[in-house]
Parts: sequence; structure tokens; C-alpha cells
Amino acid sequence: MTWARPERPSESVPRRRPLLIRGGHVVDPRNHRDEIADVLIEGQHIQKVAKAIKPTGDMEVINATHLVVAPGLIDIHVHLREPGQEEKETIATGTAAAAMGGFSAVACMPNTVPPLDNVSQIQFVMMKAKSEGYVRVYPIGAISKGQDGAEMTEIGAMVRAGCVAVSDDGKPVSNSKMFRRALEYARTFGLPVVDHCEDPDLAKGGVMNEGRLAAVLGLKGIPRQAEYIMVARDIALCELTGGNLHLAHLTTKESVALVREAKKRGLPVTAETCPHYFTLTEEAVADYNTNAKMNPPLRTEEDRLAILAGLADGTLEVIASDHAPHTAAQKSREFDFAPFGIIGLETTLGLVLTELVQKKVMSLSAAIATLTDAPARVFHLPGGHLSPGAPADVTLIDLKSRYTIKEFVSKSRNSPFIGRTLQGKAAATLVGGEIVMKQGRLKKPNL
Repeated sequence: MTWARPERPSESVPRRRPLLIRGGHVVDPRNHRDEIADVLIEGQHIQKVAKAIKPTGDMEVINATHLVVAPGLIDIHVHLREPGQEEKETIATGTAAAAMGGFSAVACMPNTVPPLDNVSQIQFVMMKAKSEGYVRVYPIGAISKGQDGAEMTEIGAMVRAGCVAVSDDGKPVSNSKMFRRALEYARTFGLPVVDHCEDPDLAKGGVMNEGRLAAVLGLKGIPRQAEYIMVARDIALCELTGGNLHLAHLTTKESVALVREAKKRGLPVTAETCPHYFTLTEEAVADYNTNAKMNPPLRTEEDRLAILAGLADGTLEVIASDHAPHTAAQKSREFDFAPFGIIGLETTLGLVLTELVQKKVMSLSAAIATLTDAPARVFHLPGGHLSPGAPADVTLIDLKSRYTIKEFVSKSRNSPFIGRTLQGKAAATLVGGEIVMKQGRLKKPNL
């Protein structure tokens, strides 16, 4: 059984002229489109995708020649920090960064202050997003009250309020009985359960990948076993309960192998990784660079290659940013005491295009699927494709744009990719048929 989520009333949105996106390279993985075509938008929905749609006098026309026209990108792992940590990011600045990066929708993690562990907090995020956001925001509710792993939240009530998944991300659910109950209860709502896979006792006190480099730097390591032990446990509980399990930000070759085997056995397991795990290794922290300090930590070259292989064969079907902003002062602390996390909403698309598509790890269509169709399917979201009647969320991509990462719309700057040159970026982002970003300029939509 799946609860229907309430839709926003369409009558509150003023009628707009039909919008025709002409002559673009339409890449719509769900509908197996990879061709030059036109996209017609009427109101907030896709009306038609076809070749040579004839414009009429009342249409607004966008010339998309030389651009890729894709479904609006979706990031299902974002930390917007509001409520409680607005010095790092807000719903307004985080969604602005999302629009700049080509994302028309994001799912926000619940480890705010206080956590998103009840109906009021879910409603707060949705109201804030509607009044101040640039893109769609889908809240993820906490599994346990206060994210302390002791008492389960009222998942059903949060689903009816609008949450699209549950997770204690930032903290693993170490109590196996609690995680089993979460899988069983969430299953009645068709809801995915997202886990931060880490054995907290093994990882305690660690600040980077455990190994030779950590020993050389004099830093306490987090062993790879801390991740894949929990991946194995979660898969076992998924098999026991039949619940929908989504494994967040995987980093190790063993984790990839476990997910691959679980999928072969037909278990309802999905998994994601992040751009930093297929582009960087633990060497990025060799000079104590806190902007490369993250949890789970960057691993070895062997792990990076395994992540690439997992993306190439579909074992890891989703790419998410794990956008985790922190202030400059926080990241300027000594490595041991600086917080984990990096920003990623404005760099994810460029890294995917540069490191996966240009280097022929994945086709353009397969890479776009990890950012559109796959995340929409995993979280049962209405976007991710350009079918008639679908939300008119569209991302226009300039594959030839070459640029160096320097500035961000996000409040924070904690990125290990500053100074890196990428090729391929979002030229425009549309949400519900409205242009919210075009050539680096933002405009608030009427969500």
C-alpha cells in the first residue's frame, strides 16, 4: 500500500503561455529517447515530445540547438541545514545552489537541529520550500526520535505530511531490531529506508580511511569494514522483511560486491554513490585538507575503480551529491576537529559529465539516468522523465561549456574541487514549466 501525497493546488498558479523547447538533443532514459526533438510544455506539465513541433503565435520558444534537453535532475541526498544551522545553509540558499547546478528537485536529510522527526518539522520544511525555495524540496523523515536510535518516529504521520523516505543519516541505525522494525513499518507505506552504513564502534574517533596514509599522517582511521559490515547487515534485514532498502554514499569495493549479489537475488535494494568517491582517493587529505574530510571517508584507488565499475553495470543506480555545507571557520579547525562533509550541488553534474561521460565510463543517457529516472524511481517521485503529463521539470545542459570551479551560490565553500576544470554544465533549469535558472541567473518560481 502506498499513501498518495497531496498535490499543490494548480489554481493558485497563474496561466502561462505554452513553452516550446526547440531543436535540442533530448535525452530521456525512461522513455528511451536519445535524439534531436522538441519539447512542448503547457502550464506545469509536459504536453508532447516530438520532432518538428510547429510553433504558434502564443508560444514562448527556447532555442535549444547544441544543448541537451534532459528531465530535471533530482538529488536525493542533500543537507539543507534548516532549521537550526542557518549559518551553513538555508532552504533558500541550498535550493538556489541546486537550481544553479541543474537540479529541479532535492530530498533533504533529517539531521537538522531539531531533527525532522515529526509532522511539524516536515511541514515546516515544506512551507519554507514553497515560500523561499527555487526548486522542489522533498523532506526525508528521521527513523528514530531525536535520531538517538531508541524510539521509532511516527512514520505514517510523516508520510501523510509529505516525507518521501526515512533515514537517520549522519548516524547509522546500529540497533538491528530497530532497523528491522523500520523496514517492516515503512514497507506498509511503500517507503524506502535509507541507511548511513557504518558500524559506530568500529568507526569511533576516526577521521579518514584507515591504512598506511593515516598512519603516516598520524590520524586515526575508519576501517573499510565499518561500512561493509553494516551493508551486509542491512541486506540481511531487507531479505528478512521485504522492505525497500536504499544504501547511501557507498565507498568500498566490498560494499559494491554485496549490493551486486543482493540485486542478483532479486532483493529490493538500491544504492547510491557520490562524485567525490569516483573522482578522489584518500590522497586528497595528504596535506591535511579538511575540505576533503568526509564521512564515509575517501578510500583507495582500488575502491574508486570498484565504484566506477558499479556505476557502469548499474549496481549503483543513483548518483547523489551528499551536499553537506559547513562554515569556513568550522572547516579551518585542526583536521581532527573539523566537521565531516563537502558541498556538491553545483559540482555534481560537471563531475559526472567530465569523469564518467567524457572518459566513456558511461554513456550520456546512462549517466543522466543516475540523476533523473533512477532517483525518481527509488523515492517514488513524480519527475525524472519527459512523458506527456509529467511535471515540466527540465534541465538544459551545455556539454561544450568549459570552466574552472571558483564561486558558489551556496552559503558555504567547503569543496575539494575548487580550481578543477570541468566540461559540461547546466545552461538552464526549469521547475513546473518556469525557468528558475538561465545562464547563471536565478529567478524564484511560483511553486
